[in-house]
Amino acid sequence: MLICKPSDIKPSDITPQNIFHRRREIIKAAGLGAIMLANGGFSPAAFAAEIVHKPKIPGFRKTSHGGGEKLTSYEDITTYNNFYEFGTSKENPAANSALFKPSPWSITVEGEVGKPGKIALEELLKLAPLEERIYRMRCVEGWSMVIPWVGLPLSALIKWAKPTGNAKFIEFISAADPNTMPGVRAPLLDWPYLEGLRMDEAMNPLTILAVGLYGEQLQNQNGAPVRLVVPWKYGFKGGKSLVRIRFVEKMPQTTWMRAGPTEYGFYANVNPEVEHPRWSQATERRIGSGLFSRRLPTQMFNGYSEQVGQLYSGMDLRKHF
Repeated sequence: MLICKPSDIKPSDITPQNIFHRRREIIKAAGLGAIMLANGGFSPAAFAAEIVHKPKIPGFRKTSHGGGEKLTSYEDITTYNNFYEFGTSKENPAANSALFKPSPWSITVEGEVGKPGKIALEELLKLAPLEERIYRMRCVEGWSMVIPWVGLPLSALIKWAKPTGNAKFIEFISAADPNTMPGVRAPLLDWPYLEGLRMDEAMNPLTILAVGLYGEQLQNQNGAPVRLVVPWKYGFKGGKSLVRIRFVEKMPQTTWMRAGPTEYGFYANVNPEVEHPRWSQATERRIGSGLFSRRLPTQMFNGYSEQVGQLYSGMDLRKHF
């Protein structure tokens, strides 16, 4: 039996205190799983550690985005996540991200810009008024949510950076700290996580830098303190915990393009007619609606065709997936 002395234990290996004290509750909750599934009441939050709410964000304004949509619960949004830097299971990010420190924070802007350098989060938030935008979010695995993001248009940062005529694409690089992000210690992906957009996609009014949800600062597992949100694309396009934004002339080779080029293309537009090699994209399951609830038809561009369809006029969307 291996016995670890205190000096052998890394901070990232320590179970957060609130999860340790709730371990029996979680085990009991798992025993109720069959009953919940039978009643169609499955909710990821029932199997996750307790979520401590973040501070409120003052002064943001409501918008008409997503009016009439039924919101996914705060608990489900914050306990059912893809964030491989904290683990590959959906419950891992909420359980494994407690040691990650999203403050103080700054983003390095570089490449084909007239104003390279770092911008602190506090300065970023002054570039444009903060707004609440309710967006449908669709994951490539077939599940979806409706999330009330709080953020600012990415275009505000782009204008601040003053891109040159050579800037055709933007790379978004996420944090990759092995001391506080245990998933980074595994050679699953080519870290740090890198995503990209074409310049006109980045400038579209729907594209935002989110700093909160449900009127609160982002939880670590949701990409604190600032993440990309592009609601007509599959969720993996939304880089989290951004530390670097680079303006480039050539299309970036993103993390998932390098990991699985036959499965993940650069554009990643939600398209029910283009199947993933391992599953259909024609329908989706809304998280929180019950495991056996009726699946919803997937909408082209996730329902945002009117706002973004013109960006891809004349393109073969099966080839440029």
